[in-house]
Amino acid sequence: MVEKDVAAIDVNMGCPKSFSIQGGMGAALLTQPTKVKQILSSLVNGVSVPVTCKIRILPTLEETVSLVKLIEGTGVSALAVHGRMKEERPRHKNHNDVIKAVVEAVNIPVIANGGSAEIHSYEDIEKFRQETGASSVMLARCAQWNPSVFRRQGMLPVEDAIRAYIRYALLYDNPFTNSKYTIQQMFHEHLCSEKGTLLMQAQLWEETCAIWDMTTYMEHTQRARKELLVKLKGKCGLEGDGVRKRRMEDGTEITEMAFKFIRKKYPDSVSPKLILHEYAKKNRIRPPVYHTEQKLSDRSFQSILTFSDRKFTSILWEKSKKYAEQAAAVVCLKDLGVDDGRKVESARQSPRPTKPCANCCVSADQKVVANDTRTAETSRDVGTSLVEKVDDAAALCENCEGKQRLSQDGIDRPSENKLRLDGEDQICQTGNG
Repeated sequence: MVEKDVAAIDVNMGCPKSFSIQGGMGAALLTQPTKVKQILSSLVNGVSVPVTCKIRILPTLEETVSLVKLIEGTGVSALAVHGRMKEERPRHKNHNDVIKAVVEAVNIPVIANGGSAEIHSYEDIEKFRQETGASSVMLARCAQWNPSVFRRQGMLPVEDAIRAYIRYALLYDNPFTNSKYTIQQMFHEHLCSEKGTLLMQAQLWEETCAIWDMTTYMEHTQRARKELLVKLKGKCGLEGDGVRKRRMEDGTEITEMAFKFIRKKYPDSVSPKLILHEYAKKNRIRPPVYHTEQKLSDRSFQSILTFSDRKFTSILWEKSKKYAEQAAAVVCLKDLGVDDGRKVESARQSPRPTKPCANCCVSADQKVVANDTRTAETSRDVGTSLVEKVDDAAALCENCEGKQRLSQDGIDRPSENKLRLDGEDQICQTGNG
């Protein structure tokens, strides 16, 4: 089904992870030569593109050579060999001598793998290739740490490589969670530094780009993308806010929107699910019902919300069931014309007070006195007493801002433990949706 869309098909028989071994995949195949032969022979004879295979070495050289000769006999175009056994990990030395013995035992190209620990430059790649006698080299970890390792002129400083990566990630709208993971891998030796701490805490592109002084580039790229989307919406039948309606296989209509739920963009006491439930309660409508499914390939979630006999969903998959349901609730609220509770400040505005302000409902022994010069003593959720300055008594903290916006929509802020839904519906609590 995919052979017309790819240059080749590679079968990974070297993955040592437990989920692969338990599922009979990856390195579990190394001790099943009959199945290896059946899989590779079927592919070679069944597709028109080249088929390659990757393995790990076996406990003895004789077993390894016997396996690679069997693999060569299936007609594969090349073989990649990771020079460690399935029980070994990166801390163990790569067996370059075994890779060399494999090269001498077969007549097809051999790709050497497993040398990241000894590769720190382009010259090291060539040294690894010559030591193993392989036709080429496959790299994973060291390429992830600094992709410029392939640069003949020499590696770039890791922060230059990170900036280059961020430019591509923003340009092609790569998901933030995936991009952050990649940047963490590149910055792995500096995660305890000030920048590393900020990176670990970052939950938004705005925060990550600020670390490397790329806020202006981010804003320019996002603005250009929005302008392009405006031009494309008409062709795709989208409405002004990106909402579209389509017919499902069963004939029912579903309203869709590309929305990613980011918890940090909402006050602690507010969530879209909470707002939608209060809307339903106020208007005497049955509470929404969420049907959430998980995609096993990457363990992401998507939820379809049913409300007033209509269905709503976000076309973007989320990292958790809870976030998927929140995203679906946002789509429904958008359709209803109800504010979803997001904070109004932009990335460049001064942050609002995050601690209780003069408008908060604090207990009698935590009264806040606020003006330009005086301080206010309050207590955090974790119970730590602290003294903080409140700049302006008129300023609203996140919680009060959320309450004010909800009241403007005619929706009361739900109290803790107030929402209990009957039957199949879920129990919701303030702050966690």
